[in-house]
Amino acid sequence: MSDPVDAQQVSDLPLDDLVACHECDLLMRKPHLAHGEKAQCPRCGYELYAHRHNVVERSLALVIAALLLYIPANFLPIMQLNLLGQSSEDTVWSGVLGLFNTGMQGVAVVVFLCSMGIPLLKLLCQLAVLLSIRWNVGRSYGLLLYRFYHHMRDWGMLEVYLMGVLVAIVKLADMAAITVGLGLVCFISLLLVQVRLEMVMSPHQIWQALSGEDIHAGD
Repeated sequence: MSDPVDAQQVSDLPLDDLVACHECDLLMRKPHLAHGEKAQCPRCGYELYAHRHNVVERSLALVIAALLLYIPANFLPIMQLNLLGQSSEDTVWSGVLGLFNTGMQGVAVVVFLCSMGIPLLKLLCQLAVLLSIRWNVGRSYGLLLYRFYHHMRDWGMLEVYLMGVLVAIVKLADMAAITVGLGLVCFISLLLVQVRLEMVMSPHQIWQALSGEDIHAGD
């Protein structure tokens, strides 16, 4: 737990020794953490930051795994639909094309950005940031890309798309024979890998490494 500070203490402490909770805005003295420890807000319990082991190497492995899953998740069939003797295979990409070809170009663009475009940009930004730390090159560009990544975080909505697919499967189950495709397995795996990546890739350590405060953030 971190120690809250009052207004008088704030004026006596350098900014580098202070941290504010992102949830309740409580201002606290920044604690020094050992490997494996994490700091929590004493008021709301929100995790302020953590000091994780091998954060860069573990994050790189997850980013590469997510990129390998990206193509099969979006271009392999999510499900096969058999209705009245006719069968069709649907992918994420074919769904975007179907919306576009039926006159819903605006919806198609939004679906493409939220389910394919922005998630890919996020992964590429994370990869570039982690490589800039790992190879100790271009960290100023890494800072820019990491800021850009944080602006995109709320726009990648793979979980919303997945919920839409699951709802469609449930609704169509009584009308047609549905076979789950390999694409859905890869899509769920991609989502789980990205969730794990968000947990492992400690923002506090990444910002420190990019600013040069701790060039051994991944050790």
